[in-house]
Amino acid sequence: MKEAFRELSRRPDILFVLGYMLFPLLALIFAGLGLWMVLTGQRLAGLIVLLFVTQVFAFSAFWAINQRRKAIELEQADTEDKSA
Repeated sequence: MKEAFRELSRRPDILFVLGYMLFPLLALIFAGLGLWMVLTGQRLAGLIVLLFVTQVFAFSAFWAINQRRKAIELEQADTEDKSA
């Protein structure tokens, strides 16, 4: 299972979906949920969702974008080595 996850975390197409689509969408959804919770009187739970859960998804998006950039650079270096 760990090997399968490692293999998926090195594929640029999977990282594109995670970094540019899934994680930002989840961050936006949880930001709205946290704001709604604060406005309806559940202040502590809403702040936890806003300050923790939303940030986890936001930083996960940055991580996926960075990993995608590294994977693309590694693929380009491999193709240059094969052609030379």
